[in-house]
Amino acid sequence: MSSDSTMANGNGRETVPNGEPVLKRRRESDPQEPRNKVTVVLGAQWGDEGKGKVVDLLAMDADIVCRCQGGNNAGHTVVVDSVEYDFHLLPSGVLNKKAVSFIGNGVVIHLPGLFDEAEKNLQKGKGLQGWEERLKISDRAHIVFNFHQAVDGIQEQQRQQQEGKNLGTTKKGIGPAYSSKAARNGLRVCDLVSDFKVFEEKFRMLADHFLTMYPKLNVDIDGELKQLKDYTERLRPLVTDGVYFMHKALNGPSKKILVEGANAALLDIDFGTYPFVTSSNCTVGGVCTGLGVPPSYVGRVYGVVKAYTTRVGVGAFPTEQDNETGDLLQSRGREIGVTTGRRRRCGWLDLILVRYAHMVNGFSAIALTKLDILDTLPEIKVGVAYKVDGKPLPSFPANMDVLTRVSVDYQTFPGWCCSTEDARSFKDLPSQAQNYIQFIEDFLQVPVKWVGVGKSRESMIKRF
Repeated sequence: MSSDSTMANGNGRETVPNGEPVLKRRRESDPQEPRNKVTVVLGAQWGDEGKGKVVDLLAMDADIVCRCQGGNNAGHTVVVDSVEYDFHLLPSGVLNKKAVSFIGNGVVIHLPGLFDEAEKNLQKGKGLQGWEERLKISDRAHIVFNFHQAVDGIQEQQRQQQEGKNLGTTKKGIGPAYSSKAARNGLRVCDLVSDFKVFEEKFRMLADHFLTMYPKLNVDIDGELKQLKDYTERLRPLVTDGVYFMHKALNGPSKKILVEGANAALLDIDFGTYPFVTSSNCTVGGVCTGLGVPPSYVGRVYGVVKAYTTRVGVGAFPTEQDNETGDLLQSRGREIGVTTGRRRRCGWLDLILVRYAHMVNGFSAIALTKLDILDTLPEIKVGVAYKVDGKPLPSFPANMDVLTRVSVDYQTFPGWCCSTEDARSFKDLPSQAQNYIQFIEDFLQVPVKWVGVGKSRESMIKRF
């Protein structure tokens, strides 16, 4: 008998000649169905779609509301009891006093910005009272420093001087902070709340690194260190092991967990209109990497789509209307950036762009916002195909030089020329508005679950 032969013993177990039992490999089994799944809300265009309103609606009965990426370059406006709150770092769900708000490891945090944002919103109304008791921050989240913001401004100036155009960043230091993260010389929340002397050494090294790269950079190293030390004790009670926090939430008792995406699909660092993008993954993959959530725990993914298209800053915009129609959309929609205060460029709804976002994210359903802004238009157009040099483009182009050259084929719809603001059900909408929504559903092959016709929670019409 060969040395690797086996035989059955009296108990029916396989053994080798020396009598030791053979250890069988465990077979791969079907993964256990997750106990709790996360519901995700993402922007499907270039941002500013009204994600905050959708999150606020879903957060009313959520147990945990999470931010997974971006920084205070994002801006969400939520109106509750006629009070308008502006959020940049805090999840919009922080207004739900029964929910825990969580800022994940994929977010880059400017601490002065975080606490200043809270103070400003506290002065507006009672919605944010007790926010520190219901906020948790991942210990793995990277920190945006003041010199990151200064570098952001310098880089924009250099781009303007060298190339004649900039990226249109918010100058909040987001890109430089993510650059530090990728270069592996960044500093995280866990560093700040640990040994401050060690943190100080690393901070000075990082500041010196940027001073070497940008000799004209003005950095108050001692002043910023003092500011950070003052924030440390206030920050410490909020900090938690984010991976363990999410693991317990996903595998513990039944919970409703909501993830609020910042920015939007066409601003994603990989899938957006590069280089005119943000520095994080604001598509669905960023949920897994930005929170430590396994892919099997991602449940429904809702895409938020504005009933027309807007964009802040520079970059290709095929359906832009640089005319009276664009001006009307801008003024009626109050299209001013929450974070930047810049006027948003406006144009017709681009369904080629939204379909591409669906390809990347796999939307379960769509929330269509700001339909009421179209109320006064006698006719409404929708972009349904791209052509370059007269030839159809089969897909959304990666090259921005190509995107700037596309011509758009439009489908034209009659407007409804009456107010939709009092509608509270789909059947209350004019037939022309219903047809517009139905066309969007049919084109994308994704159901429209909500339709927004105003600012308040009540103005979000739920269809099913």
